[in-house]
This record gives sequence, structure tokens and C-alpha cells, in this order.
Amino acid sequence: MATLAGGVAVITGAGSGIGEALARLAAKTGMQVVLADVATARIDAVAAQIVADGGTALAVTADVSDPASMDALAATTRDAFGDVRLLVNNAGVETLGFAWELSAEDWARTLGVNIQGVVNGVRAFAPAMIAAGEQAFIANTASVGALGIMPVQTPYIMSKHAVLAFSECLRLEMELKQAPISVSVVLPGPVHTRIFTDSLGAGDAVSQYHRQQMEGMLAANGISSAEAASRILPQVAAGDFWVSTDAEMTRAYAAGRAQALLDLQPPALAPELAASLQAE
Repeated sequence: MATLAGGVAVITGAGSGIGEALARLAAKTGMQVVLADVATARIDAVAAQIVADGGTALAVTADVSDPASMDALAATTRDAFGDVRLLVNNAGVETLGFAWELSAEDWARTLGVNIQGVVNGVRAFAPAMIAAGEQAFIANTASVGALGIMPVQTPYIMSKHAVLAFSECLRLEMELKQAPISVSVVLPGPVHTRIFTDSLGAGDAVSQYHRQQMEGMLAANGISSAEAASRILPQVAAGDFWVSTDAEMTRAYAAGRAQALLDLQPPALAPELAASLQAE
């Protein structure tokens, strides 16, 4: 963590959940933190609390799905603090519904935030990070869902698989460039956040039931955002590629996915999941 102290951190989706917790922890570590989100009131409040606690924070309203907005975020950050040491492309949204019933707008918003938001973040910040020639870190938030499949969450699962693949390729590109930029993919397990509460969706009975079940699961079994951040940030600072909140769960998901691909297994619903969703 000492490698982060004194540097500048940019964290998207910092208005709540894991992003907020990472911003608070980065500030406690001694970083100057830029909080980015479309939820202006949320990041203003978080930034004010960080400053009140003796940290340095700047709230910037930004839409990660908009390239111009991310370019403006990079310019604002550079003008305020200079070079960036840590970029966390964390912004993400959940969308529930059968793939053919979701609106074009829901699809565009989900993929725009979850996939293009990560791409826009890297495109806006990586050139200057590389040019600085100093050790720096890029962390892209995916999910253990990037190692699995799930009906009714198709846009989210699809997007997280894409974030994982993008991060893997980005890591190789940094190696080719011989750039001192460490790339990590963050695969959180259950974390008690607002992601399902704030989720988009078609509003059908199955999706509503799934949302309720997932909200209940996170409330009962999810760790806090603060605990998640305390596990994530040291792994990023250590230069780990695979970053998880639950190493055992991540390995189990990876093993299951690897075996399914090795055996060329067709997708199949777990019996208990099929029974619960089909009942709706």
C-alpha cells in the first residue's frame, strides 16, 4: 500500500458501494482522490466527508459511457493534481430481464457503462500514465459472474465477461509496451451494495422475483463495501492480476467454468434455480 501513498487516484462509480469504499480507503492511504459518478449529490457528499476527515478529494460528475465526459474527467484530474497513479474503472449497472424483452435503451445503457465505460477510462487515462514513466495501476471491476453464466442477468454477465477479456488483453499490451503499468481485474463475490436496488430491467414477474432473491442474498451473505475495499486495494497495489474478495469462491467459479469449457458442456440451469424461476 505504500506504493499508493502520495499518489493520485481516480475512481469511477464512487458515489456508493465498492467505489465509495475504495475512495475512502485510498484517501486514508494518503492518496489524492478524484471521485467520478453520474450521481453528483452522492459523490459531493462522499468527497466532503473525506475532506472533513483530513483527506484530499475532488468530486467530478462524469458519465463513463460518454468518451467526451471521460476526456473531460482526465483533463480536470490533470489540472487539479497532475499524474494519476491509480485508475479504478469501477462504475457498473445491473439489468434484469429476458434478453429479448429488454429495451434497446436498457441494453445500450448497460453495455455503455459496463463495457465502454472501462474502455473509455483506459483510453482517457492510460496514455498520460504511460508517458509519465512511473509505476501506476489500472484496476477494472468485473465480477465472479465473469467466470459463470446466469439467466435473466444476461447483459450484466455478458459485460463482465467482456471486462475480464479486455483486462487480460490490456495486461499483455502493457507488457508489450514495457510500460510500468500494472493491470488488475477485480472479481467481487457477494458484497452488500445497491446494485440490485438500482438495477434496470423489464419489470416482468421473473425479473422482480430474481431481484428480490438477489437483494436478500446480498443482505444476508454479502460482506460490507468497506470490507471488500480492504481486500481489493492491497491486491491491486501488489500488482496482482486476479483480485477477489473471496479467493475460495473465485477459484471454485474458475474451476467450474474451466471444466465446462474443457468438456464442451452445453449451458444448463442448476435444478434449484430452474425450479425457483420457473415457478414465477
